[in-house]
Amino acid sequence: MSEIENVMRSLTFEFFGGGKHKIKPNEFLAKDNALFLDVRSKEEANTLSFELLQHKIPVLNIPINEVPDRLEEIPKDRFIGVFCSSSVRSSIVYIYLRSKGYDNVLILEGGYNSIAEEFKPGKLLKTIKSKKQ
Repeated sequence: MSEIENVMRSLTFEFFGGGKHKIKPNEFLAKDNALFLDVRSKEEANTLSFELLQHKIPVLNIPINEVPDRLEEIPKDRFIGVFCSSSVRSSIVYIYLRSKGYDNVLILEGGYNSIAEEFKPGKLLKTIKSKKQ
């Protein structure tokens, strides 16, 4: 039995109904030892990129079509939030990473709109103040 089949069998109604496959951006940005995995194309990432310096979270852009060839760049010892513009590519990469033994991986919920909310001045100021303490 292939690993992808095992992952597919775990994707039950309870799994999706309980939201076990996704995480809200504010929850992800508060995580320790996190990695923001951006699976958008190079063109998209070059147009709108993320650094997350104030959140102290590294960002890795690997377009979805390059993930299989660059899998070794994605650390298994970090909490991985997979991001794309609308969660379609994130969902595909989520399944792929799970099939490759990545246990601490979730889809960043909401795409651009949801993540942009976390970078508004009030929320960013709170983040900066909390990181200084």
